[in-house]
Amino acid sequence: MSFLTNSEYDIKEMLQAIGVDRFEQLLDNIPMELRIKEDMKLPANLSEYEAELLLNELAGKNQTGISFLGGGVYDHYIPAVIDTIVSRSEFYTAYTPYQPEISQGTLGSIYEFQSMISELTAMDVTNASMYEGGSSLAEAMLLACGHTGNNKVFIAASLNNRYRGILETYSKHNNIELIEIPVIDFKINFDFLKSNMDQEVAAVIIQHPNYFGYLEDVFEIGELLNDYKTLYISFYDPLSLGIIAPPGEYKADIAIAEGQSLGIRQNFGGPYLGLFSTQNELIRKIPGRIVGMTKDVDGNRGFVLTLQTREQHIRREKATSNICTNSGLMALIATVYLSLLGKNGIKEIGNLIVQKSHYLADKLTAVKGIEAACKHTFIKEFLIKLPISAELIVKELKKIGILGGIDLKRYGYKNYLLIAVTEKRTKKELDFYISEITRIIKKAVDS
Repeated sequence: MSFLTNSEYDIKEMLQAIGVDRFEQLLDNIPMELRIKEDMKLPANLSEYEAELLLNELAGKNQTGISFLGGGVYDHYIPAVIDTIVSRSEFYTAYTPYQPEISQGTLGSIYEFQSMISELTAMDVTNASMYEGGSSLAEAMLLACGHTGNNKVFIAASLNNRYRGILETYSKHNNIELIEIPVIDFKINFDFLKSNMDQEVAAVIIQHPNYFGYLEDVFEIGELLNDYKTLYISFYDPLSLGIIAPPGEYKADIAIAEGQSLGIRQNFGGPYLGLFSTQNELIRKIPGRIVGMTKDVDGNRGFVLTLQTREQHIRREKATSNICTNSGLMALIATVYLSLLGKNGIKEIGNLIVQKSHYLADKLTAVKGIEAACKHTFIKEFLIKLPISAELIVKELKKIGILGGIDLKRYGYKNYLLIAVTEKRTKKELDFYISEITRIIKKAVDS
């Protein structure tokens, strides 16, 4: 595709057409303190080879190491075959399948994706993927409010704070009241939820395992909500479902997840994949689209887009969302990953994670001064209470190539460290982590 620059005359004509004299007037709504005022000092033009050298130099500055970071994004193992498959041109360059008759491969892979996630979660239906977990959760909240006609939503204080921020943004101009369910000992206060429930609550949103890594009493919550028209929204961890009950079993109405753990690299924060599943009665209100399987006039199997609730496909006022992508490549990665692992593979990874995380937790809490934050059940993330600053621990570990975890001081938990352990962590790495934390604590205490 050729690129033609705009002449001064072209720019002037366009500005006149939209009713302004200067381009800068288009930026009037951006506060002055947020604008760059100094010269940006852009580098000189580079040849292709020079640009390649510069990019390699910059990439070399990226820090890699042993990662115990979690909080929603995880360092899971990604089989090499995934890149081999998804890099094929028919997958890598495929766009949204607007023309089903020539998009059967793309539609077929999305159908498999929907089927696998529905089976994994024990939910009736899954849509054709969304941007990422946070916005998917917000869409679930909007669905619940629209379905019930209520605008009051309970959200667990044990929910990832970044997701809470997205919910607050979505609710601000939608007249939705968010009510926090407080935590006691790093799990929601069930008595608070029980005593404050009424028929005006549109949804209860919980995370399981929660942000601190601990399992909530999801079956008890499901039984409670049986007596209300309130929708039960569960934010789950896909890889945990190999060893714990899926959302469908504890009567969740909507199951949401971040799909990054299903073969998708951490990618400095994205792109990721939103997982959105519901029970059949909500199928007409799911945002995005669903791929269905059918037969043509000759009886041959085919795939089509069906139940399309986007503004591009139906009258705008009846659209349930304006989500304008199906994150198709990310969904394909998740599909290939789940195909490679199968049911036994998911269980095996879950068991590996549990064994390694509990090994680390047991060894750390045997170190003088370190305590377990609580005694609740966890899968791959857990909290420890330190005798010194968690910020210092993280800083010192970083110096030796260890991403040591998340300091929870910003959430009001002083000297607490959130640690994630995936199947990638070896015993040698876990023991090294233990010895280095022990060394840092001893040095800080002795000084």
